[in-house]
Amino acid sequence: MSNQMINMVIRMITRKLINKGVNKGINMAATRGRDPQDMTPAERQQAKNARQQTKNARKAMRVTRKIGKF
Repeated sequence: MSNQMINMVIRMITRKLINKGVNKGINMAATRGRDPQDMTPAERQQAKNARQQTKNARKAMRVTRKIGKF
């Protein structure tokens, strides 16, 4: 394998690990570090809404990036 291929694989793996960490952090912030079973139904709904808002923000960010490429 060439050095370029090795770097590409390393970048891909690093990107996946960072994305997993970011997602985990967002979920921890949404649930405030609590187990969903220990939360009230209102708190669970609030955490669900926070995750949904984050998902929508990511979608919007992707769309703006695509528009910016033109």
